[in-house]
Amino acid sequence: MGLFDTLLGALTGKSTTADGSNPLGVALSALLTQNGGLQGLMSKFTQGGQGDAFSSWVGMGENKPVSPDEVHNVLGADQVQALAAKLGVDPSNASGFLAEYLPKIVDKLTPTGQIDAGSDDQQGLAALLPSLLQSLGRESRQA
Repeated sequence: MGLFDTLLGALTGKSTTADGSNPLGVALSALLTQNGGLQGLMSKFTQGGQGDAFSSWVGMGENKPVSPDEVHNVLGADQVQALAAKLGVDPSNASGFLAEYLPKIVDKLTPTGQIDAGSDDQQGLAALLPSLLQSLGRESRQA
């Protein structure tokens, strides 16, 4: 199954895990948890030399892009492979997905232009997932 199939399944609700949850949501939630939420993810990107890009995603201006290789280098092979396994895709596809959508996800999770230490990133992600899936569906139909 490719990344498009996984995303299509998530859009149509036909792709769920054994407990009925969406694999994309599970994968993104695990990524946040493993890195200590948005604050931890920001630290990881800063340590990996991509702090300016991550800060742009949080801030109110335009999101700076990152390449799949940069995402892979920041997160490490183990996290990218774990995400790929959860989505049932090749690790290079997972890195490409994160490079394209992680800026948008972080941007949406930080609507005030800053990371709120008291916010529940998991709850925010769960609330964001339906609109993210809709935008993925629109983009895949336009491609």
